[in-house]
Amino acid sequence: QVQLVESGGGLAQAGGSLRLSCVASGSIASFNILSWYRQAPGKQRELVATITSGGLTNYADSVKGRFTISTDNAKNTVYLQMNSLKPDDTAVYYCQARYSYTTTPYWGQGTQVTVSS
Repeated sequence: QVQLVESGGGLAQAGGSLRLSCVASGSIASFNILSWYRQAPGKQRELVATITSGGLTNYADSVKGRFTISTDNAKNTVYLQMNSLKPDDTAVYYCQARYSYTTTPYWGQGTQVTVSS
C-alpha cells in the first residue's frame, strides 16, 4: 500500500509563495501520473497540475504561470511551487499518484493552504 504525505501548507499573504511537498512511501518514479488537486470549502475537488513520467505538465487555467509542478525521484517527492498567491487559492491541497488513467489512484491526506488578502 502506497502512502502519500503532503506538507508545506500554511498561511500566506496575497502575492506570496508556498511550496508544497508530497513524499511517497515507495518509488515515485514508478507512477506515470502525479497530480495536485485542491478543494475549497463548498466546492468540488479540482485538478490543479499534473506531471507525467515523461515530464509533460498540465495546469488548470487559474494557476498557469503561477504554479509549477516538479518531481525529485531521488527523494520520492513531488512538489507544487505556488507563486503570486491569491485568496482564491485557499483550499485543501491533495497529492495524487497513479500508474495509469485506468488504475485506482492513491491520495494523500491533504494540506491546508490559506491566502489572506
